[in-house]
Amino acid sequence: MVSVNAAICQGRSVTLNPNTALPAYPPALALARWSPLGNAGGFSGARLWRGVAADGREYCLKAHPVGADAGRLERILHPWMIAARGAGLDFVPQVERTRDGRTAIEIAERVWDVCEWMPGMADFHANPTDERLVAAVTALAQLHNAWSRLQPMLPMPCPAIMRRWEAIQEWEKLVASGWRPRPTADDPIAPHANAAWSHLPAWLPKLRAALTPWLNEPVSVQPCLCDVWHDHVLFTGDRVTGLIDFGAAKIDHVAVDLARLLGSLFPEDVKAIDQGVQVYERQRRLSFPELVAVLDWTGTVIGITNWLRWLYLDYRQYSDRKSLAARLLVLQRSLISKMAI
Repeated sequence: MVSVNAAICQGRSVTLNPNTALPAYPPALALARWSPLGNAGGFSGARLWRGVAADGREYCLKAHPVGADAGRLERILHPWMIAARGAGLDFVPQVERTRDGRTAIEIAERVWDVCEWMPGMADFHANPTDERLVAAVTALAQLHNAWSRLQPMLPMPCPAIMRRWEAIQEWEKLVASGWRPRPTADDPIAPHANAAWSHLPAWLPKLRAALTPWLNEPVSVQPCLCDVWHDHVLFTGDRVTGLIDFGAAKIDHVAVDLARLLGSLFPEDVKAIDQGVQVYERQRRLSFPELVAVLDWTGTVIGITNWLRWLYLDYRQYSDRKSLAARLLVLQRSLISKMAI
């Protein structure tokens, strides 16, 4: 039996018991030995369990964040993962099916799925070698190649650019209303939140100027991960043995993935980002390579505004605020170093 896990997501306490979901799966999965992993260091509100079956195979049971769409998982994300796996990409987790053939189920106000447990460690920062950089970028290019064959897509303005533009419009409207973040003195995030707030008036005009030329520029689009970052790339030695968490995948320009990946591997090193782009272009053609740097630093600005809004407007509750403070500090250091170039 698996112990009950208490989850807190956006201020609402939710009791999660994986034993309510596991009986939907074949006995090999349902009877596996499952260990709770909590949120595994993430902030989305998802909860994870690691299972070991009698034959030694390992699995990951995930209770997706409140509001997740089971239909989107079954109709879009899981078929994309299955297609990548079918193309020979063994670093993409295999999606497991329930006894009635489904890949996602809704139980206890959550969406659940089970995927193969991927080997390796997300430890690039501890060992940032050129070989590992090449491996990570090559894996991403291979995934993009596999997904580029799924469906023809007409060029359109870059969706990631449009999301940033809409986000900054909403942010400026919010600030014009008189709102500002007001952390309490005992909040470990307070020094970083206040520093970010003080820097934003200088950053936002530069962000608008960087986004404007791209608003009407058609670019090629295809399925992309849209949240491939340091902690989602697992290494065994110098090999990538796992790309995990496909929950944010959507149609976009591939530069959005390169920006997210390289910006997280090298948060303060612009030259390394250029190196990563060169590695990618050796694997497959990259249209508008200059878009990677734009999406990297503008995404960092939007990431900062999102955290301020989630924390001090929406009042989302996070149990590990010290880790959140560290995350916000990394975003600021990254942006300050890139603004200085």
